Amino acid sequence: MSETDGVWQHCTNSAIRRAARQLGQLYDDLVEPSGLKGTQFSLMSQIALAGKDGTPLKPLAEGLVMDLSALGHTLKPLTRDGLVELIPDARDGRVKRARLTPLGAQKQEEALALWHDAQGRFDAVFGAERSAEMRSLLGLISTPDFAKAFRAAKQKSDD
Repeated sequence: MSETDGVWQHCTNSAIRRAARQLGQLYDDLVEPSGLKGTQFSLMSQIALAGKDGTPLKPLAEGLVMDLSALGHTLKPLTRDGLVELIPDARDGRVKRARLTPLGAQKQEEALALWHDAQGRFDAVFGAERSAEMRSLLGLISTPDFAKAFRAAKQKSDD
């Protein structure tokens, strides 16, 4: 076994986590001048898609494959810094919605320009077509249907 071999060569989970850490660091480095981390930018971008009415927290957490407590933890510094606000749902006051503040929208736009640079670099190195294909495959892996099928699957024997 060479020095570059390791469990990530044989374990999909390890390989994805390792790649995610590396990409996270690379994107963080480029988005950093905005004052945001890559994870904060991604979360704010999802919230931005919902517009002025914001997005309910539960579907936001589900879309990010997070539980509500982890989402709350991630939102805390963004709300503290006045970038995101939590507002009651107009139809059901028990439901909280997250929306960008004007300052948050400005910060997200600033980070978006930096993210475009990061994404362009990734596409240049990895290839735009392969990049799109990988995002599609990872998107599939992130679905509830995949998780359900994974949990139900039995290992195939090599008979």
